Amino acid sequence: MSQLKTFIDQLPTAITEERQRALQPLLDYIKLNTSAGRKSKINFICTHNSRRSQLAQVWMQAIALTYRVDVLCFSGGVEVTSCAPQTIDVLKNCGFIIRQFNGHSNPNYQVQNDGLELTLFSKLFNDAVNPKANFAAVMTCGHAEANCPFVPGCDARFAVTYEDPKQFDGDPEEQRQYQRTSDQIAAEMKWVISRIS
Repeated sequence: MSQLKTFIDQLPTAITEERQRALQPLLDYIKLNTSAGRKSKINFICTHNSRRSQLAQVWMQAIALTYRVDVLCFSGGVEVTSCAPQTIDVLKNCGFIIRQFNGHSNPNYQVQNDGLELTLFSKLFNDAVNPKANFAAVMTCGHAEANCPFVPGCDARFAVTYEDPKQFDGDPEEQRQYQRTSDQIAAEMKWVISRIS
């Protein structure tokens, strides 16, 4: 069994009622598409597409593959920066195989493991690689929720926000807080995907 599969298996299955309420519309959206035989396309959006939205994209896609749920995950932002190196480090620590394949200020990272293959880089939510219609927009930060009031082409929009680990950059707590955020997102994506029948 791979390190990643072991990590997913050991994620908690219980989350608070408050978080269940936040996640229920996303769960309902995927269930509706699944029952109609449609693939669910999910675009996770935060301000810089650097941390939370990238983690949500990777975790939901990896867990959907594990549970054989037909979901295609994307991410984007309202500004382009770069994928935070701490985001890449925490994913590596969980068992993902990651390779950087260019060295400019906004590098691309190939993320692989157990059938998963994604390319991560910071981009706008309407970047050419992201869906243009028939997708759900999931706002992973309050700033994007407030400052991106309209996402063209989406057929559903949900707010599932997370605390930004960026506030701990350079702090002795940095690594622990990034892991905490990643673990929370992974557990919540597992809660959603594991309830699709």
